[in-house]
Amino acid sequence: MLIKSIEDLFAHLLSEANSAEKQMIRALPKLARAAEAPRLVEMLSVHLEKTYSHMERVEQAANTLPNIRLSRIKCYAMESLLEDAQEIVEASEKGPVRDAGLIGVLQQVKHYEIATYGTLCTLADQLGDTEATVLLSQILNEEKGADEALTALAKKSINS
Repeated sequence: MLIKSIEDLFAHLLSEANSAEKQMIRALPKLARAAEAPRLVEMLSVHLEKTYSHMERVEQAANTLPNIRLSRIKCYAMESLLEDAQEIVEASEKGPVRDAGLIGVLQQVKHYEIATYGTLCTLADQLGDTEATVLLSQILNEEKGADEALTALAKKSINS
């Protein structure tokens, strides 16, 4: 896909976000099985449901402008972050150290998603697409909340 306009950029980044959400849907159950702390396992399960919702909203956002179509591209940033999570799982035993490592990688994922959805919100706003801005802002706020919850879990119990 040749990116020649803000609309093209928006479509490209939205397609990457769609790929990232699909990768998370495949990864979260595996990460939940690898975690030990019940609260972390619960958070991962809850976030899986939210991730399905995120993917639906990304698809809805793509349908708000007539010239926007999602492409079948791979989000290599998410792929790399999830490979890091798998390396943590393979290099550690189930327990608090692995959980701390998983939280760290999950926060890297959240920060990537926060940057992605922040950019998408700005682009949607510049395109005058209020509906997409609202949909993407909802995802952005949920990702920020997930990041804050992971920080709180790490500080309160896992890292000690």
